Amino acid sequence: MTLDKGSSRESADSLESTSGRSKIEFRLDSASGLPTYLQLVQQVEHALRLGYLRVGDQLPTVRDVVASLAINPNTVLKAYRELESKGLAAGRPGQGTFIEGVLGRVEFPELTQFRRSLLEWMAKADRAGLDEDGIAALFASSLWDFRNRGHAVADTEGAA
Repeated sequence: MTLDKGSSRESADSLESTSGRSKIEFRLDSASGLPTYLQLVQQVEHALRLGYLRVGDQLPTVRDVVASLAINPNTVLKAYRELESKGLAAGRPGQGTFIEGVLGRVEFPELTQFRRSLLEWMAKADRAGLDEDGIAALFASSLWDFRNRGHAVADTEGAA
């Protein structure tokens, strides 16, 4: 997902400007295992949580998404219908699909600090020899532990 965040850009990779009227440009990960329409939904939800999309912002037209990703228009329509069913977006005949709902998000100063810390953590993991899949697995496992063990930080040293 490429996002247009104006002057508060963190990095060219994550916040590069997009052309056209939309503030989000979708991308696909064929290795993710997620159906294409759910990847689109997830990217919109992430952009909402991070504050990159707000109520009133327009999503890319179905035609633009189809052209940029070479996918079936029904896939994009299914994603947009899913967003509508969640109360996050609504189609306006002849105009496009617009953000209408919000998700909980962290304000930008804290987000910047969290992002910086996470990037430092990932750099350490990379230096320790973990590849991208290993970093993702460690993060997912730690997130699961955090959510399912009462937010306690577990000391796993010496555990079998």
